[in-house]
Amino acid sequence: MEKIKIAIVDDHVLLRNALASLVSSFENTKVVYEAKNGLDLIDKIKINPLPDVVLLDLSMPEMDGYDTALWLKKHYPDVQILMLTMYDSELTLIRLLQAGVKGFLKKDIDPSELKFAINSVVNSGYYYSTQTAGRLANLFRNSSVANPKVQNALMTDQEINFLKMACTDKTYKEIAQHMGLTPRSVDALRDHLFVKLDVKSRVGLAMVAIKNGVVSMS
Repeated sequence: MEKIKIAIVDDHVLLRNALASLVSSFENTKVVYEAKNGLDLIDKIKINPLPDVVLLDLSMPEMDGYDTALWLKKHYPDVQILMLTMYDSELTLIRLLQAGVKGFLKKDIDPSELKFAINSVVNSGYYYSTQTAGRLANLFRNSSVANPKVQNALMTDQEINFLKMACTDKTYKEIAQHMGLTPRSVDALRDHLFVKLDVKSRVGLAMVAIKNGVVSMS
């Protein structure tokens, strides 16, 4: 039987190497390559065999897990994505689902669960732990009624981009120039996110971004 081809993307070398050794020890999987971030994965995926599954860290410099998942969804939609993340808030889960992620894994999971998750995402197209499944079920219960948590977690690319910019030292005028918007439009976007995310300042926006893995502290 042909082994499941795995690519591992994580900026922490020791963890990445340990994860590669573990995955390689499973009888039906093999690691085809490792990458330190999304840009590195793109370079490798162009000259190497296409993986069946990408084990993808969320928080990485240069190109994080969210942007990498979006790129994979656009260019290689058949590649299954398992996200390694410590974040499990509503905002995080929904934005990653929108990006094409098919399963979520904590970095402290048991090896048997990792093996099961890989096989599950290949065979059924998804993997959610009991805890994650419960959180998602609570979010989407009574789907006929607008759920405020779901509505607040559904963020546009523009809102995500602004959140990232809000965590830099750029002024709002510089953010407007970077995003190709007028200063007034950026002010309106900021005020909209104040209400949507229930915060009152730029510091509050930054705390939401960091807490939910929108920006990386590494």
